[in-house]
Amino acid sequence: MNASLELESRDTPTLDPAQLRAVFGQFATGVTVVTTCAENGRRIGLTANSFSSLSLDPPLILWSLRKAAPSCLDFQHAERFAINILAHDQIDLSRHFATPADDKFSGVPCTHSTLTRVPCLDGTSARLVCRNVGQYEGGDHLIFIGLIEHFDVFGKPPLVFHGGQYRALTEHPALAQP
Repeated sequence: MNASLELESRDTPTLDPAQLRAVFGQFATGVTVVTTCAENGRRIGLTANSFSSLSLDPPLILWSLRKAAPSCLDFQHAERFAINILAHDQIDLSRHFATPADDKFSGVPCTHSTLTRVPCLDGTSARLVCRNVGQYEGGDHLIFIGLIEHFDVFGKPPLVFHGGQYRALTEHPALAQP
């Protein structure tokens, strides 16, 4: 299922991409590594912070990938993928999967979902195994919709990204007990 957001050039304002990126960076996000297996069995993974819950009924998530990314076609054809929500102590793993490499899984502890063959990273805060149920055009990105088939929560604090830097969560002072 593919849909397209059609905007005419007269509808699109001219904005400075660097300034817009700085504005987007003011929204704190979690950090994920999205993983799948290509049709030939090759394991694929990439760091993404473009993840969001979408619906509880049915259980849906969304994430997006730049159309020019080398793995875009693999994710388009993947039957399933996993969203690995990184834990606070997985900055190195985030950087590792953000860097191009022939085999990003070399030396990375992971398990494979028994039903789906999708690689799932160890030590994460949580993970969701999803069926790839929709893809939509979104400018220079492709938006993926996943139907959650299985999830695990491990109780570790998440890794956070804000203002171009990794961050740690702390309790808000207004919530501190006297």
